[in-house]
Amino acid sequence: MVEELFSEEEIKEEICRVMRMLYHRGLISAIGGNVSARIPGFKEFWITPSGIFKGELSVDDLVKVDLEGNVVEGFQKPSVETPMHLAIYKKRLDVNAIVHAHNPVATGLALAGISIQPITVEAVVTLRKVPVVPFVYPGTEDLAKAVSDHVAGVRALILQNHGVVGLGFNLVEAETIVETLEEVALTQWVAYHFGKPSLIPEKDRELVEKLYRT
Repeated sequence: MVEELFSEEEIKEEICRVMRMLYHRGLISAIGGNVSARIPGFKEFWITPSGIFKGELSVDDLVKVDLEGNVVEGFQKPSVETPMHLAIYKKRLDVNAIVHAHNPVATGLALAGISIQPITVEAVVTLRKVPVVPFVYPGTEDLAKAVSDHVAGVRALILQNHGVVGLGFNLVEAETIVETLEEVALTQWVAYHFGKPSLIPEKDRELVEKLYRT
């Protein structure tokens, strides 16, 4: 989808850029949300810290964590959602970047019991299936396990009463997933406001996917 980043310095800069984007687009609050990324094949990853203003995050604020949850570099406390990131990296070897945000529309639809539907080309090609993880208290091993149980074969998840998670081969891909999820959710909300969403017919979805993969 997009070229990968090979150096840790590039990854750290990208994490900070993504956090600024999320903050300025209203997808996270001042200290909410978290992002992590790793070099493909590596067993350590960089993650955002806990309790620090995300709109002006610097590379010096980031924390490096191994797959046992140990801090191996950095001076800040890693995100409270580090267990969730660990669980995803252990379950999905193809995932090298994770973006957790608090998308208001996507989260709101889930609260109303409305699932993300194939209403646009982007929903079919970029998102595909978006499971909703039942509410589990944030920052816990229980949440990490619940997410791990739902993460196979998906690019995005909605955490009930909480937010969203986007997964990618790299940060740009994970960022795109989170942005697309909110765009599709907003489009779906507008459609419900004025009537009923018209879905892309099931017989056409496979063709749409093939067209965008060529």
